[in-house]
Amino acid sequence: MPPTSRPLCKLGFLTIGLFDEADPRRGHESTLEIIELGERLGFDSAWVRHRHLQYGISSPVAVLAAASQRTRRIELGTAVIPLGWENPLRLAEDLATVDLLSGGRLNPGVSVGPPMHYDQVKEALYPDTADTEDFGYERVRRLLDFVRGKPATDFSGVEGFEVFSDRVQPHSPGLGRRLWYGGGSLNSARWAGEHGMNFLTSSVVKAEGPDEPADFAEIQLSHVRAFRAHHPDGDDARVSQGLVVIPTDSATPEQRARYEEYADRRTPRTTSPQGPARLMFAPDLVGTSAEIAERLHAHAAFREVDEVAFALPFTFEHEDYVQILTDMATKLGPALGWQPHTG
Repeated sequence: MPPTSRPLCKLGFLTIGLFDEADPRRGHESTLEIIELGERLGFDSAWVRHRHLQYGISSPVAVLAAASQRTRRIELGTAVIPLGWENPLRLAEDLATVDLLSGGRLNPGVSVGPPMHYDQVKEALYPDTADTEDFGYERVRRLLDFVRGKPATDFSGVEGFEVFSDRVQPHSPGLGRRLWYGGGSLNSARWAGEHGMNFLTSSVVKAEGPDEPADFAEIQLSHVRAFRAHHPDGDDARVSQGLVVIPTDSATPEQRARYEEYADRRTPRTTSPQGPARLMFAPDLVGTSAEIAERLHAHAAFREVDEVAFALPFTFEHEDYVQILTDMATKLGPALGWQPHTG
C-alpha cells in the first residue's frame, strides 16, 4: 500500500433494496439476508438507500429495525434519508427507538433539498404547507437538536395520570455522534463539519465553478478536506466514501460480462459535468480485487479516508450480490489493508 494512503479501517456496503411490485416481501427479505451475510463476512457496516414512490426501500428505518433483530454486531446506516419527506421530530423518535433496539449500532445519514418531483407530489405530501416548507439546512439542524436531546417543547411534568418530557423520547445517548450528512457540494461539506456531523461522500459530486477542473477525485478530495477543516475533530472527523465497486474474482464468465456491460453503459456520464448542476459521476470500478485496489490507491480522495461503504449496483440479482460481497470481504478488503471483524 502506498505510504500516503490511510489503511482501510472500516468496510461497509450500500444496497437499494429493489423489489418486485407483485412480491415486495421477497425483495425486502433479500435485503435482510444480504445484511445478515455482511455480518457473517465481517463487514463493519451495512447501509440502505431511500426511495419514495419507487420499487426500492421507502422505509429504511423500519427495515433496519428488522435487521437489528437479525444481527448483533454490524453497524446499520441510511444513505441517505431525504429530509424533505420527513418531520424531524417524528424521525428523531424513530431513529432513537431503532438505535436502542440495535444496541447503539444505527448510523443515520440524511440530506436536504426539495423532494424529487416536488410539483407532482407536494399536494399529497404537504397539502396545506407546500409553499412554505423549508427544505434547507435548518431541517437538519432541527433533527440534530432533537436527537441530541435539546428541548422540543416548553412543557414537561405530570398532567393527570400522564407524564410528559420536554425532549424526544426515547433518548439514545451517543446517537447524536453517529449522524451523517450525505453531501456532494463544497458548501454541504463545510456545513456538516461546522455542525459536528459525519460526512458521506458518494459517487456523485458537483463541479461547481465553470473554471474548476472536471476531475472527480480532486473535487471529492476538496470536499473531504473542507469538511475536516471545519469539524471540531479536524483530521479525525469521520468520512465514508461510497463508490460503486464490483470485484469479479469469483464471478462466472456470464456475471463478469454483465457487470462490464452495466459499467460501460454508465461510463459516458463520467467524462464531463452533467446538467445545470454540473454533476460529476465517478466511473464504476469493475475487475479483480487486485485491479480495483490499484485504482483506489491512485484515487486522490480514497487516499485520505479510512472508511468506505461501497455501493452495490441497483439492478443485479441476489446471487450476484452474494458473490460481490464475498469477494469484497475476502479479497478486496484485505488488499486495501482491512481485516474482517467476525468476533
